[in-house]
Amino acid sequence: MSRLIPATERILRARQFIKQVHDLPVPIEGGRRDFSYIANVKDLLQQARDLIKFIPLTPSATDEMKEEVKQIYKEMEKADQKLLH
Repeated sequence: MSRLIPATERILRARQFIKQVHDLPVPIEGGRRDFSYIANVKDLLQQARDLIKFIPLTPSATDEMKEEVKQIYKEMEKADQKLLH
């Protein structure tokens, strides 16, 4: 059975995934339209989303944590728009 990851650690890991998205090198051939690049970006953003999606629903989540989750969702949306559109 997998171990339980605390919400604060989930938030930190989600931010790390978003940083990885920004650090991905854009392929020379195909640029931002390269299918493997798009798949990598979407995969990292999905992993970040999966880590934090249930935090606001937990009774132990503070208002501060919920606000951080909202900020992470905004960061993910900005990264998606900037890198893929």
